[in-house]
Amino acid sequence: MASIMDGERQFHIRAAKGEVGRYVILPGDPGRVPKIAALLDNAVQIAQNREYNLYTGELNGVKVSVCSTGIGGPSAAIAVEELIKCGADTFIRIGTSGGIRMDVVGGDLCIASAAVRAEGTTREYLPDGYPAAADFEVVRALADTAAELCDGSFGNNYHVGVVHSKDSFYGEVEPEGSAVSGKILSEWEGYVKCGCLTSEMECAAVFGVGIVRGVRCGAVLTAIWNVERSKQGLPDNITEDSSRAIKCAVGAIKRLIESDK
Repeated sequence: MASIMDGERQFHIRAAKGEVGRYVILPGDPGRVPKIAALLDNAVQIAQNREYNLYTGELNGVKVSVCSTGIGGPSAAIAVEELIKCGADTFIRIGTSGGIRMDVVGGDLCIASAAVRAEGTTREYLPDGYPAAADFEVVRALADTAAELCDGSFGNNYHVGVVHSKDSFYGEVEPEGSAVSGKILSEWEGYVKCGCLTSEMECAAVFGVGIVRGVRCGAVLTAIWNVERSKQGLPDNITEDSSRAIKCAVGAIKRLIESDK
């Protein structure tokens, strides 16, 4: 019986085997893809469909791809699933986030060792209670690269730890408008007490797919500000500059390429 999945090209990302590298950088924003691809050698656009903008080039002579995922877990999971079918096995998400832990300042890099599953996508992949953890080799490569890029000053530091993944952006920034605001605020207090680094929307889904499919996944996030510092009137930065996170992801891929040889 014919199926939408029978074509040579993947249904959503519109790529085929041979067009995607083993290593893939995953920004959310399609507009950020050309900026990242510019750091690769001989990069060319493979496809653009919906929220998925896909380029492939090379690093250290090895094929590397960059593919946007859009906003949220469902679309990120689709990207990872279809990229795996095209031959990818190592993924680094880059993105922006809102800081939670008090020592995270706007501009800092947050490297996710795992993600709180406060979203719905991973329910289709992992049993209840199973953690959405990043791959250790990818985390180590990101941390080693971040240590070289960051000087430890205000807004130029890096942190490794658990991040919070959610489905509703406004459920975080304007929880009082929700019919379940009490639940949201209570859980948020718990994340603060546990030292959660920052909040974003895709890591849990990416990690969940990676665990089930047996591929390596990690993430480096730019904290664009810290919501908890703002609440307390503490000094903070507000930034949308993801250039260091991009450099961190590219540098980590280079490390992984060399260690995989």
